[in-house]
Amino acid sequence: MTAQVLIEKKKLEKPPLTIHTLGDRVLRQPAKRVKSVDAEIRQLVREMLQTMYSADGIGLAAPQVGVHKQVIVLDCDPENPATPPIVLINPTIKSSSGDICILQEGCLSIPGVYLEVKRPEVIEVSYRDEYGRPQTLIATELLSRAIQHEMDHLNGVLFVDRVENKLALNEALVKHKFSPKAVKSV
Repeated sequence: MTAQVLIEKKKLEKPPLTIHTLGDRVLRQPAKRVKSVDAEIRQLVREMLQTMYSADGIGLAAPQVGVHKQVIVLDCDPENPATPPIVLINPTIKSSSGDICILQEGCLSIPGVYLEVKRPEVIEVSYRDEYGRPQTLIATELLSRAIQHEMDHLNGVLFVDRVENKLALNEALVKHKFSPKAVKSV
């Protein structure tokens, strides 16, 4: 369940990958399933983790760094070196709770913008780990939300597409110099 791709949880002056931002077309393209989990995928995972930690994030999906593969890295406890990150390859939500939770979300691809989004509180997700082994995880709270948020990226969906309060959404986007036209409501 936890990543064995060892990297130090620290900020790098020059992270290996560039995070694309709202308005970049690359964020809207659906990701392809990973055919085989190999050394190249593990290297991508390492670089994604280094980039995520450098940007003070807790999750990063491959499309955010311009790679159209179904790969997600997560670490809801980035300050704790003892807590390993989680790697999800080809994730699929198997079930979700009927309980809906509304919480504020942000995104490394939309820096500075934080808005409320409705999501199921609990999910069961199946995926392959960084060695290609099948895994299943029942996620709650922040981890559940982070997985759903990152899985949206695999389908070209950003959290702002799910924001219901359009007035707050437009104000926040304009304030941070993003075009409200880049939002594609779902």
